[in-house]
Amino acid sequence: MVYQKKLIQLFETWAGEKHLSFIPLPESGSNRKYFRIKSKSKSALGVFNPDKRENEAFIYLSKHFLKHRLNVPHVYAQKLNENILLIEDLGNTTLFSLLINSQGNYSAEQLTLIKKSLTELPKFQISGAKKLDYSRCYPRSAFDNQSIMWDLNYFKYYFLKLSGINFDEQKLEEDFKAITKYLMSADKNYFMYRDFNTRNIMVSDNRFYFIDYQGGRKGPLQYDIVSFLYSSKLNFSEELRTKLLEHYLESVSFYKKISKQEFLKYYYEFALIRILQMLGAYGYRGYFEGKAHFLTSIPFAINNLKSVINKNRIKLNLPELMRCLNDITRREKFTGLAKPTTSGNKLTVRINSFSYRDKIPTDFTGNGGGFVFDCRAIPNPGRLEQYKPLTGKDKSVQKFLESQPEVNKFLKESFDIVELSVVNYTQRGWTELMVNYGCTGGQHRSVYCAVKLSEFLKRKYDINILLTHTKLNR
Repeated sequence: MVYQKKLIQLFETWAGEKHLSFIPLPESGSNRKYFRIKSKSKSALGVFNPDKRENEAFIYLSKHFLKHRLNVPHVYAQKLNENILLIEDLGNTTLFSLLINSQGNYSAEQLTLIKKSLTELPKFQISGAKKLDYSRCYPRSAFDNQSIMWDLNYFKYYFLKLSGINFDEQKLEEDFKAITKYLMSADKNYFMYRDFNTRNIMVSDNRFYFIDYQGGRKGPLQYDIVSFLYSSKLNFSEELRTKLLEHYLESVSFYKKISKQEFLKYYYEFALIRILQMLGAYGYRGYFEGKAHFLTSIPFAINNLKSVINKNRIKLNLPELMRCLNDITRREKFTGLAKPTTSGNKLTVRINSFSYRDKIPTDFTGNGGGFVFDCRAIPNPGRLEQYKPLTGKDKSVQKFLESQPEVNKFLKESFDIVELSVVNYTQRGWTELMVNYGCTGGQHRSVYCAVKLSEFLKRKYDINILLTHTKLNR
């Protein structure tokens, strides 16, 4: 790549030394590419980002925050016309990496780290907002109507429409406008970090450093704290969220007196907006870009969604949106991984029927999928009038299919293939396997095959079976 050579040249000019190593860092949720570049005595991160305006916003905000003594990386060198930057190397340790293995059971030391990070947040929101030129922010100078509608439509197009849930688009749009109008009445005279979460907090030499603020803009206090407290995979309990929120509000009070009642008036609505934005991001990065680790975050986001909408915390009347969200929280394919589905190391086989008019079901475990069997080669009962309104779960349809030699052969051979993996996975202690049966309409043949595989495996093995008919569930 040409930009890699240019990053090396930029580094060597800055360091005054030949580079010794050039190592790409794991990709994240953006189009930016990072490289750790080292010479004999110096180290830096090389950044390639084709979005020039985002680079300009990052450079401006970095310089601004450093003037206010906030811990952000220094920009060592840059060539904006070539979309490359050289920034301070803060190591590999994130706050997220220090917390993730706790599975929600945090030690006293970890809680201290969490609280310390939240103590820093108001410094950015209030102190960092002083004399900040918001016109330099990107892509918007403020978290305004347009910003909220972008987030809501991100959710609609990249998650909701892919979920298989039917909705009235006009009614949903009316709910989007209602919640947007409501949130616009909140106090928005602060710097909104936008992506304040534990993945964007680096820990180096026992100090916190903050990254990925280039999408920041003028906005409300609530957005950043809900971004942190409702982060996926950290599994903060409701009790802990409440305590951490109190700690944050106490930290805010050192910089500015605010009304707690007024703050909480909008708190859960901002939490809802943020969770929907995250679901849109997970859908886009997971479904369209094929980054499986984003899909594994979906069930945790669904759990957070439940905690916001199931306790009547949203006081606005949003009938169509709430109907859709309640439907999402009941879908096994989204919620099955948010809680343990296995007993000990017991294997879970996720069996799906689907229509080839839609997408092949996605593996939310991040294992890359399993088997996909195409049922379109076997006789289709849907072509016969008496079976058209029925499904593969109906006895008459099953009896018809069982009378067809091709169907029995197809089932036996697919069962044999799946069974090899079931035995092997069980012996190796693996816990996840996905099997998909597809046909034209997702109503007869695929449903029948999925049902029969489920029955076959239940008879022979002590495993968990999760059976989902993606078309019928709509």
